[in-house]
Amino acid sequence: MFPMLWQPQLPEKYRTMADADLKAAVAARKAQLGSDLIILGHHYQADEVVQFADFTGDSFKLSQLAAQQVAKAQAKWVVFCGVHFMAETADSLANPTGMEGVQVILPDASAGCSMADMASYEQVLECWETLAGVYEGLAVRVVPVCYMNSTAAIKAFCGEHGGAVCTSSNADKVIAWALKGGDQPLAAGENVKILFIPDQHLGRNTGAKAGFDPATQMCVWSPKHDLGGNNAEVLLRSVFILWNGHCSVHKMFRPEHVDQVRTLWPDVHVIAHPECSHEVCQKADSTGSTEGIIRAIQSAKPGSRWAIATEVHLVNRLCNEAKARGVHARILSECQCLCTTMVRIDLPHLLWTLDNLAAGKAVNVISVHPAAKKWALAALQRMLDITAK
Repeated sequence: MFPMLWQPQLPEKYRTMADADLKAAVAARKAQLGSDLIILGHHYQADEVVQFADFTGDSFKLSQLAAQQVAKAQAKWVVFCGVHFMAETADSLANPTGMEGVQVILPDASAGCSMADMASYEQVLECWETLAGVYEGLAVRVVPVCYMNSTAAIKAFCGEHGGAVCTSSNADKVIAWALKGGDQPLAAGENVKILFIPDQHLGRNTGAKAGFDPATQMCVWSPKHDLGGNNAEVLLRSVFILWNGHCSVHKMFRPEHVDQVRTLWPDVHVIAHPECSHEVCQKADSTGSTEGIIRAIQSAKPGSRWAIATEVHLVNRLCNEAKARGVHARILSECQCLCTTMVRIDLPHLLWTLDNLAAGKAVNVISVHPAAKKWALAALQRMLDITAK
């Protein structure tokens, strides 16, 4: 894992303000900044922050909305209450040429993503070159696929090397595209290997659903070891080369949690995010992306029971909404399954950000290098093209 960006301590007045005063001050600043400002709130964000969001959603949906609203309202600032890679994607989409006059801001610079930080550009490049050596002289094509939860540099790597980005809701379609060779038809006898970065669990769960055996047709690439901790034979037989990354939230859910909740509620429907381990997803009744989980709970029949394996802030909101409709829902495990970097963005940081904007100063501006932005957009566009078919 790589170190997070550093966020200086806020001035004392922000750290000592009462909650009611913070809420009133944020509301006043938001009103003052008007249509120049767009606030985005990720589903995993705390309620105290989400209440001020103009839009809520998952990372890519929010970035798309930001781009649309910037074009529509000519907003000057997009304040993304999420994590670093999300702000990078928003900058790429809302500010593709760097001339759009909009700045994307992360209220706390240390709000990173441990999963995204598990794969650096240098490590992925070294892996790519090593695989080229292993497969040299063979009819093998490696297609890189990166999860949305990756840095702009990794998205750019995939874009430059014929790959695509995927989300948890369209990973199956992107994987199917990659297995056919990507944008270029396969030659006779040519085989495909998929380098899936950085979440091994989403890659494994998606590949297993497509009919591939995790035990014999997949391997994990650990960047700290020669050949990723494998031997040439394993790399030759594997169709999926899964980066050794994971989500620190979803990894906390374990198979025994499914067994425990079934003892409590025998008629429970367990739904798990595909960032959970393969063992958890196998025991679950269904899996779903963040938006898929939301739709499932919102359409659940009164009287039904649900156990949800995803981030606790989202689950709590879903459970409260479900209760009003007579739906019984709970988080799969009582352990603290929360995104500890997302919650770094709180009302004090949001107010500090807005106060600076009101004073004519943009803090924590997230700006993707033009060269990286070009190729990251290429990988994102391939994803959009794939899912539009």
